Amino acid sequence: MQPNVKKLLAGALLAATAAAPALGLASTAAPAQASTAVQATVHADGLTYGQDVSHYQPDHDWAASGAAFGIVKATEGATRVDASFARHWADLGAKGKVRGAYHYGHPSNDPIAEADHFLSVVNRQPAAKGDLLALDLETTDGRSVTEVNAWARTWLAHVQAKTGITPLFYSGWNFADEYGRGLQQYPLWVARYGVGPGSVTAPADWKSWTIHQYADAPVDQNVSALTAARLKGLGRR
Repeated sequence: MQPNVKKLLAGALLAATAAAPALGLASTAAPAQASTAVQATVHADGLTYGQDVSHYQPDHDWAASGAAFGIVKATEGATRVDASFARHWADLGAKGKVRGAYHYGHPSNDPIAEADHFLSVVNRQPAAKGDLLALDLETTDGRSVTEVNAWARTWLAHVQAKTGITPLFYSGWNFADEYGRGLQQYPLWVARYGVGPGSVTAPADWKSWTIHQYADAPVDQNVSALTAARLKGLGRR
């Protein structure tokens, strides 16, 4: 979800996914273009609309967003805290939207240290039933497939053990397909551009996806195959 990473991948993803088959429930509509138009909370195809943001969108207006859910960057690596996290977290809670927090991982660091850093930041904010947690993994830091996969397993398992919440796993489709084998017990939040909202197949060992990030303008745009209530059921009890 880092703009520099996503922009580099967008062209390749567009070419690679143009012919990808859609799930039976998927929309065939074209992805949203850069626009300030408010999106509907529920798409005509029944998918649930959401957005994700970070400090790159410090003034994002959740009231006007049309999103039923929002996922915001909390931390990165072992020390960084997103400057806009507290503001977005509070605003999502005040607006009554399903909310989640994500951590941008770096496999060059200790996964336990990164997971504990993430949890320490999230736990300093007010919690509510249904809050989601997620790992954003898009970089290898020069590590092998086996090392990156083991890093993700350790991070995800540690967060689940500490919180009782099964974290979502976020990545681009190609990255998830190569580095995400054996992680299918974690709900998949997958980025694949160049196809319509929900028109994505699941990579690696996942049988289905939970959230599809289908565009990044004017902000990251997503649809979930779940209703807002069911999505909330994946979060804090």
